Amino acid sequence: MSLETHVETLAAERLYDICDYYDAESLLTEDERRVLGRLRDFLDREAKPLLADYWERGEFPAQLARPLIDLDLMEPAELTVHGPARGIYQGFRIFELARTDASLATWYTAQAGLFRTAIRVGASAEQQAEWMPRVVDFSLKGVFSLTEPEHGSDIAGGLSSTARRDGDSWVLHGAKRWIGGASTADVLAVFARDVADGQVKAFLVDREAAGVTLEKIHRKTSLRMMQNAHITFNGVRVPESMRLHNVNSFKDVAAMLRVMRSDVAWIAAGIQAGAFEAALRYVRERQQFGRPLGSFQLVQEKLARMLGNVTASVALVVRLTEQQARGVYRDQDSALAKMQCCLAMRATVALARELAGGNGITLESDVARFHADAEAVYSYEGTHEINALIVGRALTGESAFAR
Repeated sequence: MSLETHVETLAAERLYDICDYYDAESLLTEDERRVLGRLRDFLDREAKPLLADYWERGEFPAQLARPLIDLDLMEPAELTVHGPARGIYQGFRIFELARTDASLATWYTAQAGLFRTAIRVGASAEQQAEWMPRVVDFSLKGVFSLTEPEHGSDIAGGLSSTARRDGDSWVLHGAKRWIGGASTADVLAVFARDVADGQVKAFLVDREAAGVTLEKIHRKTSLRMMQNAHITFNGVRVPESMRLHNVNSFKDVAAMLRVMRSDVAWIAAGIQAGAFEAALRYVRERQQFGRPLGSFQLVQEKLARMLGNVTASVALVVRLTEQQARGVYRDQDSALAKMQCCLAMRATVALARELAGGNGITLESDVARFHADAEAVYSYEGTHEINALIVGRALTGESAFAR
């Protein structure tokens, strides 16, 4: 079967017939499903055979980057639908990547989600006109550099990287940590506190600028394929033209975060789908006590719980995406989705590992990879506790954040 015929077959059938139990896929257009089918074909043929080896080595399969970019997934030419439908396509694009591998999803959304949002929300109209086309076609690759070595959950008040105005330039000092994809980016979207007014500003910093030092973070037990960096800035000069002109306080950064958290909720839903499908394959094939493992009552109960988690998570992110596509962005909405989908994800990958027994800790079954990678997703883009407090503040009108 040719590639074109295979993709057409995928588009004609349901892509998510197992893990999308209530058929949220029906909200997609035929063209959107065709693009997603093209992505799935690439992931099945080119990516999946590489994942276990590269995960174990702690390296990203760089040979996948250009072909994945060339699939034209961010703003596909054949998609003309706007509004809620387009938003759901973008969500399912993340979902499809994550049900294959969390590092692939994280790598792609670093550009298509985090960096693109930094430009879309933080750049002036003139800057957007110059940079956004290059973001979409990946000719300007960037990463979102907010977290610091000593400041993660408390970054709003604790951000310690500094920026000092010096004529037509700014001078940056400080450090960032856990920045995924920094080693292959062209620019780093760096957030630093202006020493003059104490407010947070944002800058696009050339990765190879004088004073920028990148170190790969080693010995990770989660998202091993994703290359995370510790970055230091020692007197780095950045021209005023490379400052994101619409970022003038942490409130502007928060506006980015409430958009980006929905992407992470989609990743959490996709990881669940991948783990569920891997576990289902396993119990269908594995024999114990002379019977298929899938024929046992306790196994079926676990599968049903996993499917319930996946289904609830998909429903949650689809509804959130529909609201955001209509322009409704609230901190508590994206926080609730990220929190709840990640709770369900943790439970789902644990059940998948249980179902695969001892084989659930080997990379051959795929279950182990999803189980380990879920831990990083559970924490990034806001921990469970931080997201819960955002929701709690909206419910009670009282902030319980530490002061």
